[in-house]
Parts: sequence; structure tokens; C-alpha cells
Amino acid sequence: MGITVATAVVHAASVAAGALLADALPTRAITLAAGVAFLGFAVWTLRGDTLDEEEAGRARRRARSAVVAMGTAFLLAELGDKTMLATVTLATQEAALGTWAGSTVGMVAADALAILVGRQLGERLGDRTVSVGAAIAFAVFGLVLLVEALQG
Repeated sequence: MGITVATAVVHAASVAAGALLADALPTRAITLAAGVAFLGFAVWTLRGDTLDEEEAGRARRRARSAVVAMGTAFLLAELGDKTMLATVTLATQEAALGTWAGSTVGMVAADALAILVGRQLGERLGDRTVSVGAAIAFAVFGLVLLVEALQG
């Protein structure tokens, strides 16, 4: 429940930022920037990121229940993260409501999957394998966007 609410809030802010940028910038520039951003997300994914102790401490101090604790920790972890930035990027090119709904449902589904089967997958696939797979996906999307921008 906490992750769902935090995801909806973060993705709503991301879509709003993306929609504002879409009105201010030409489509080709947005597509080019999106391609570069996705390539950057690929590198960022390989590098990895974590919730630092200060952020985790803030989440624990403000939490009154497990739902609030999880929601707060997730919200703090996601602010400025590649998921938020990817949503901003997508919202510059796609409809705001669809981008928000799709990114929120996708993130919640991914989180649910991680919660339900993370332990079993963790025993079979290492963190590095998952990171490399995600980085490859970001790189492919980035290259597709760059090709689209350069052909347009």
C-alpha cells in the first residue's frame, strides 16, 4: 500500500514535469535528449544506487506504521532516481494520463513481483545479472530513440 501511494505521487510529479517540458521544447530535441538520458540510465543501472543511511533514518523517524515506513522510504529513494527521470522523459512525448497510469501500474507490478518472488530469484540470479539485463534494456531504448531523433 505504501509503495503504491508513493509510486503514484512520484510518477504524477514526473509526468507533470515532462508535460511542461514537452510544451517548451521541440519534439526532435526531446527525442534526442531522451535517447541520451536512457543511455545514461543504462550506465547508472550498472553503477547501482542505494538508499543511504540519512534517507533511511528520515524514513524511520517519520514512520508510524509499516505502510508509512515503506511508503516514505520508497518515496525518498525514488526522488530523482532513474525511474522518475525515465517517466519525465516519456511524458515529454506521450499523453500525461497514460504515462502516469502506465508507469505507476508498471512500477507497482514490478515491486509486487520483487516482493513475491525476489527471494527465489535472488538465489538463482545475482544482482549483477539483473542490473546488466536492466542496463541492456535502457541502452536499447536509448539507441532506438537516438536513431528516431537523427532520422527525423
